[in-house]
This record gives sequence, C-alpha cells and structure tokens, in this order.
Amino acid sequence: MSDLHATAGRQATPEPPAAGNSHATTAAVSIRNLSKSFDDVEVLRDVNLEVKQGDVVTILGSSGSGKSTLLRCINWLEQPERGTIHIAGERIGMNADGRPMSVKALARVRARTGMVFQSFNLWPHLNVLHNVTEAPIHVLGQPRQEAEARARELLDKVGMSHKQDAYPNTLSGGQKQRVAIARALAMQPEVMLFDEPTSALDPELVGEVLGVIKALSAEGYTMVIVTHEMAFSRAVSDQVVFLEKGLIIEQADPETFFTRPRTERVQRFLERHQ
Repeated sequence: MSDLHATAGRQATPEPPAAGNSHATTAAVSIRNLSKSFDDVEVLRDVNLEVKQGDVVTILGSSGSGKSTLLRCINWLEQPERGTIHIAGERIGMNADGRPMSVKALARVRARTGMVFQSFNLWPHLNVLHNVTEAPIHVLGQPRQEAEARARELLDKVGMSHKQDAYPNTLSGGQKQRVAIARALAMQPEVMLFDEPTSALDPELVGEVLGVIKALSAEGYTMVIVTHEMAFSRAVSDQVVFLEKGLIIEQADPETFFTRPRTERVQRFLERHQ
C-alpha cells in the first residue's frame, strides 16, 4: 500500500514526495482501453489514463461528456464493458483470470479510493463526528476511541471541528461537503475521487470547499477531480484532461492546457468558461 495513506494502525497522514523522486513507480490509477455504455449509448470509448502517485488530475468537459461515469468506473460503482482499471497496481472489479471479483475482494480494493459526491451523502441520523467514524469502525475495524481521535483531527483539518456534535440538517452545503471530505479521508484511501464537489453549493460557499481540496493537494494526496471550476483546475492540477463524447481529446499540464490548447474544441470551451 502507498505510503501516502496507511491502513489502520499505521501512519494516517500522507508524507510529502521525496525530493528528486516525487512519484512512486506504480501509478496510483491506471486505466486502459476503458469503454462503458448505457443502453445503446457509448458513454466512454477506449479511454486511457494514468494518474501518478501524488498527482492531482482534473477532468473537464461539457455536460454528458462522460466525466462522472469515468470517475465512477474507477472505483467500480459503474462496471465498464471493456478495459481494465488498476488502483496502485491492483486490478479492480475483475480477477486476473477475467472473472468478477468476490464482494469481499472488491470492497477491499474499492477501499483504496475515497469518493466525494456532488450531493454530500451524509447520514442524516448521525451527528458529524459519527458520520466520520462509522466506516473506519465497521469496515476497517478500528477501535472507537482511535476512530474518534482520527475523526477529530480530520474535522479540524477541514475546519469543522466546532460542528462535531451537529447533525447534517443544521449545516450549510459547504459545511456538509467538508464533512464529506473528512469522512472519505477517514478511510485512509490512496486516491481521492471528487465528482463535481462544488456543483450543489451556493456560489459564496464554493471557496471554502475548494480551499480544503487545495490544502490536500499541497499535502501530497493523489486526487482525480471532475470539476467545472476553471481557475481551480488551473491552480491545483498536475494534469488536465478534457473529455468529449467519451473520448479524451486533450491532456496536458495546466499551463499548456489553458494557454496553448491543441484542439479547436478545447479552445472554444475555454473561451466560453474563462
């Protein structure tokens, strides 16, 4: 397992990349020839993507381009028809012999990713602290005292320690999303996946969530982020990916992507959104 996040009982915070060797040999996420259809509509078409450990990759594109589907395929919430996905060198969803993984094996590999959704998905009957501790206790088997101590650290990291006893229905959208980020981090994932984390927020609340994600990137977390926030993508990314009708039509570092796009389609997109 990557040294960015440890399993229960080991170090729980990521270490910054070592100087002169910023990324490990094994990719955090490796996607090969991935295709996914819904009914007769091919949403993803032979997608190839590699995310290095410690990198932040943002995925841009118009509505319906396949961005969220790609993200959900990474942790097997959607099952592709073709292609392979490896998380830190281990294939997810299928065994080496091509047969589907057992439920237990899939859960183990899926736990190496943390997912933050558009709609928060907090448990309404649990307070903030218990929203963050439930999965580590019941999935990772952490002792409650250890899980609660870690949860308080994470809530402090996202600026929500003062709300640990509050219930989700008393929180703003930005506060809910910061709790959702803490909950995902509590599982000590190797890769964080964000699906439009600010799309359900009022404009004045967007900055507080993006600030938390920027801080995580500075700490060395590996992240794949579907977003429509252009300035954020430019500031935080190591690589920017543009999807169009299920195809990656452009991928580059942020400076190149935003100042010297290769394709006319990306040029038009940037003109409309910047």
